[in-house]
Amino acid sequence: MPSHQDPFPIRGWDHVEFYVGNAKQAAHFYEKVYGFTPVAYQGLQTGCRDRASYVLQQGVIRFVFTSALTPDHEISRHCALHGDGVKVIALEVPDCHAAMTVCKEQGATIVQPYAAMEDGSGTLKSGVVRYAGDTCIKFVERAHYRGPFAPGYQAIHMRGEVHPTGLAAIDHMVTNVYLGEMNYWVDWYRRILGFEQLTHFTDKDISTEYSALMSKVMQNGSGKIKLPINEPAEGKRKSQIDEYLEWYRGPGIQHIAMNTADICKTVRELRKRDIDFLRVPETYYEDLKHRIGKIDEDFDEIRELGILVDRDEDGYLLQIFTAPMQDRPTLFFEVIERHGCRGFGQGNFKALFVALEREQEKRGNL
Repeated sequence: MPSHQDPFPIRGWDHVEFYVGNAKQAAHFYEKVYGFTPVAYQGLQTGCRDRASYVLQQGVIRFVFTSALTPDHEISRHCALHGDGVKVIALEVPDCHAAMTVCKEQGATIVQPYAAMEDGSGTLKSGVVRYAGDTCIKFVERAHYRGPFAPGYQAIHMRGEVHPTGLAAIDHMVTNVYLGEMNYWVDWYRRILGFEQLTHFTDKDISTEYSALMSKVMQNGSGKIKLPINEPAEGKRKSQIDEYLEWYRGPGIQHIAMNTADICKTVRELRKRDIDFLRVPETYYEDLKHRIGKIDEDFDEIRELGILVDRDEDGYLLQIFTAPMQDRPTLFFEVIERHGCRGFGQGNFKALFVALEREQEKRGNL
């Protein structure tokens, strides 16, 4: 049931666009390692002279990897400053004009006004507003578009097999901001998008002896779109949020959580493909059965794979976090399987922070 009335409805996540140094190589990595299927392309072969983009899909997750074809380009500058990272969070809406009208009336900074693009496959409507740092939120209306992705893109017809890993949908996406900025963006979500706060974690909830962070989770009325916001808290040393902000050179998307129906199968497959995951201290598993109670999964397999478990009044969840996906310690992924639980693994925060600090220390960033 909706928790509140949205000023405009949102159907779900449409896509996430990453600005990267080499889109072709990034697309190849996400196909071969994460099991995404290439579905569409834009570049020199389609008449686009300044950028190349590859669209990949798994389940209902759609990733777009874009790189510049010229050195003096917004995308080139973005990658030089931030490294590879998320540029656009795209949300599907039934009425893009209405969404953009509300955002403009509420004072959002408009990056791209409402516009309609057409080709032989129909009409796609979109508009873009500025979000935290150099990140943008895009609204997409595609009910009357039947093409592979958008006008200007051509379909990719795969010659070989793609081997999916079971990733099915985006669960949530987390933004890191500077100390003192979290409440500004909470108000921005309420004012611009009509989101409400689902939950709030303080530095007492998420801390170790050395560092801490604070987090507020924002969601739309249907609960389909969840966007937590993190800010660092005062600590003896740098927190994971401080490290991200230092190396990303500003606020941005810290991680994307993706659902799977079988986390053990997904994680085992990703490990075979050389994906590195954070490992919590072994003491985490010593009293796990007692803390969590009955679950469908085998506790020995959970421990072997390094998966974390948490429970709330609605059920339980299983989750695991990858190491950063690039040399800069910035963007990473979460794999999550929910069994009724609507939380974010609060019971795992302490163990996770210890694991993160251990990795920070290896990088000389603690």
